[in-house]
Amino acid sequence: MRPRLRLPAPLLALLLAGCAPGSGDGDADARLCAPTLSAVRYRYTDADVGALRRFGQSPLGTVAFSDHTPPTNPITNGGATLGRVLFYDVRLSRDDRIACSGCHHQAFGFGDTARFSAGHVGRPLARHTMALANARFNAAGRFFWDERAPSLEAQVLQPIADSMEMGLEPAALERKLAATDFYPALFTAAFGSPDITRDRIAAALAQFVRSLVSARARVDAVYATGTAPDPTLLTAAEREGMRLFTTIGCIGCHRTAAFFADKATNNGLDSIPSDTGAGGGRFKPASLRNIAVRPPYMHDGRFATLRQVVEFYDHGVRNPPGLDPRLRAADGRPRRLHLSPPQVDALVAFMEALTDTTFLRDPRFSDPFHCGS
Repeated sequence: MRPRLRLPAPLLALLLAGCAPGSGDGDADARLCAPTLSAVRYRYTDADVGALRRFGQSPLGTVAFSDHTPPTNPITNGGATLGRVLFYDVRLSRDDRIACSGCHHQAFGFGDTARFSAGHVGRPLARHTMALANARFNAAGRFFWDERAPSLEAQVLQPIADSMEMGLEPAALERKLAATDFYPALFTAAFGSPDITRDRIAAALAQFVRSLVSARARVDAVYATGTAPDPTLLTAAEREGMRLFTTIGCIGCHRTAAFFADKATNNGLDSIPSDTGAGGGRFKPASLRNIAVRPPYMHDGRFATLRQVVEFYDHGVRNPPGLDPRLRAADGRPRRLHLSPPQVDALVAFMEALTDTTFLRDPRFSDPFHCGS
């Protein structure tokens, strides 16, 4: 059983008080209530949870050198608890219609199964939603498909302010949360005072996102710390898929046990890309953890299944000028893998074995708002 931390009495009394009107437009709204947090608070710090240790003996590579958590914003129990509340609160949108979780669903590995998620005005966004699991293992520390955010602290505020996504400017966000009765106590628990600033909002959201470590898939059980590898925990097809994943070069881009891409690259989706991403048609995908539960795939969601993804890398990579060298053959043309149908099946099976059902149901990461229930 996970260790938990008791809440301060004033905060507990406030949060157990139940639903209350929000502060979006002054009207009571069924979507606006106080979060319901239990009498004991979940723990999130690395020392308390120890999720990183589960990657310790993986042959797929250590995450020790890819963790971008800054020393100025380590994960704390109070900070991640506040971040969890902020992540699920529709008050962070202009018209109280959508929260961060509206596009990043726990059941889908904090991604989405819509090809293009809809923003607060109901219009589809330009790119497929990125999943957030294991986002902390990003050595470059840059975020979004096009890496435009220089840090996670910068990234978490951009969708809130974006007119197509959540549409709430930082100054209005600060005023709105300051006028919501339960936030001062949460900010005090996280930062030592009730001051509500955009920097603190960003820090708490970043802490929560960094706490979303997925490390309990069956692949991880094979190499559980302190035990000898037990390959029988995977099927024969999954074991073959794991072998192929490492030998044909997939691990060269989706690196370490976190399966996170090292940088934005052009993977040959188009000869002339309509979306240039980080420049030259380069994009950086999310971790492959829980990828089976969050189709479709690529920045534009063009592939509906993992089989289509594998078949693309097998024989469909195109030859744009900026194609990643890892996808070129010795003669300069795109690599062709020449996989057999059973090998395609095996790679799909291996990626399906990256599903972490414990993570997808973990109450530490669940919605604390139960308005109207």
